[in-house]
Amino acid sequence: MSVAPPPTVLVVDDEPFMLGLLRRALAQLGVAGITTHDSAQAALQELEATQTLPDLVMLDLNMPGMDGVEFIRRLADRHYAGALILVSGEDQYVLDSIDRLVIAHGMHSLGHLTKPFDTKTLADRIGKWAQTSASRVPVERKLIRPGDLRAALCDGVLINHYQPIVAVANGDLVGVEVMPLLPNDAGATLRAELFIGVAEQHGMIGELTSATLSAAFAQAKVWRESGLALQLSVEVSIASMIHLGFPDVVMNYAQQADMPPDSVVFQVRESQIIANLTNELDVFNRLRLKRFHLTISEFGAGHATLARLRDIPFDGIKIHRSFVNGAATNDKLRAIYSASLAMGKALRMSVVADGLRDRADWDLLRRSGCDLAQGPLIAKPVPGDEMVGWAAAWRNRQRARAPGRTDG
Repeated sequence: MSVAPPPTVLVVDDEPFMLGLLRRALAQLGVAGITTHDSAQAALQELEATQTLPDLVMLDLNMPGMDGVEFIRRLADRHYAGALILVSGEDQYVLDSIDRLVIAHGMHSLGHLTKPFDTKTLADRIGKWAQTSASRVPVERKLIRPGDLRAALCDGVLINHYQPIVAVANGDLVGVEVMPLLPNDAGATLRAELFIGVAEQHGMIGELTSATLSAAFAQAKVWRESGLALQLSVEVSIASMIHLGFPDVVMNYAQQADMPPDSVVFQVRESQIIANLTNELDVFNRLRLKRFHLTISEFGAGHATLARLRDIPFDGIKIHRSFVNGAATNDKLRAIYSASLAMGKALRMSVVADGLRDRADWDLLRRSGCDLAQGPLIAKPVPGDEMVGWAAAWRNRQRARAPGRTDG
């Protein structure tokens, strides 16, 4: 794995004493390219005058003239795609909300430092930047054009990667989630959210779903023939699932792959569940009768009512990553995570925690009895032809640890 060089850092704080402290602390951590400003306006003027933007911005929030939120918006206007660390004594809920604003603007949030800050936390944040920077690959952020998507589907360039899912109790690898991707001519990779909506709007979702599923089942058959039997979890657009023939189509895929239906999980986003349940109930119940599993994904972040959990035969929920990341140290997130877990357990559903990033949250999942977990702490999505090797390496790592322990 490549090692990222120290970042160039812009520090913006209206307190000269704090600027000095941060500069010295950063220098002690080996950061040389440090620029400081005691006002957001002055920092913006410099950014407008320079041809290069800093890798990392450390930003106070409550400043006279222009506050931190406005400064973040101005950065977004300049298409800044670097990382931010908030440095503030504001309320935890405010800091968490502004972290989400940073992410919504397409920047990388490395969390926040409370005032007064400690050097260890600062070192952890800089280390987090180094990890994400060294492993970052070019990712396209613009929606694909309909014509380009149609050409890509015709050319068969869609690829699947697979994110490992492990049992929280003992760290065993139990399955993978299918992650469809589209490479482009510029060497970037389009994530699913950049082309699935386009496919739905322009009548290509059926073809996209077929390409994703056929490749995933074929790959699962190769793994099984190599001795690696994994549960296959795939999120399917409701636009595809409401077709009454969907259960028969996927049953055919499973039979061709010699894969038992109870090794397949279909995920439905909470936000996609619609008011007219006639086709949904028909399809979902036929899937369950054929022994496929159904999970409601992004649980807590959508708009479904509790009545949908009553009406639709889900047997699993996947807690949205925004309620998992940081739950160990954030009272609000932990309350939402715990309530979601408790509901899933009370309804006798399998519960998956999505987006797991750090060990503290992993320990919380273990203490609270969550069933399954996935996320960067365990592994980023893995190419299909590398999964057998990854699984073997994971087993070896597990055997080298005490029973029931894993670092990801």
